[in-house]
Amino acid sequence: MNKLPLQDLKIDKFAHLCEDVSVNRRTYQVQITVNGHKIKTVVIDPHYEIKHSATITDGLILQLVAQLDGGDFSPESVAKNFEYHMTDNLVARGKKYRLVWLIEREQLFVGVINAYRRK
Repeated sequence: MNKLPLQDLKIDKFAHLCEDVSVNRRTYQVQITVNGHKIKTVVIDPHYEIKHSATITDGLILQLVAQLDGGDFSPESVAKNFEYHMTDNLVARGKKYRLVWLIEREQLFVGVINAYRRK
């Protein structure tokens, strides 16, 4: 079901996102439904802080994730048990954002890889 190779999406280095326990990811409890799955946890990878810490916060990311509620999203790519998604034109604070996220099959969480403002 690969639409594009992961390296073309520039997220290939995150293919093992959940396997690297040395990264300080933050978890938050939520109650949303995405792709028909009831999601209870959002796991935010600190990658966004490298280039976007001046404009992106965990709180903003949670606002963007909340907008996924009730949606049905086709993955950009699939690797192992992970479906990778890029969702554009999410609006918060009057600005548009892109959210790069994943869902692991048979799990109850959304993993956020990155978020940044769109022009």
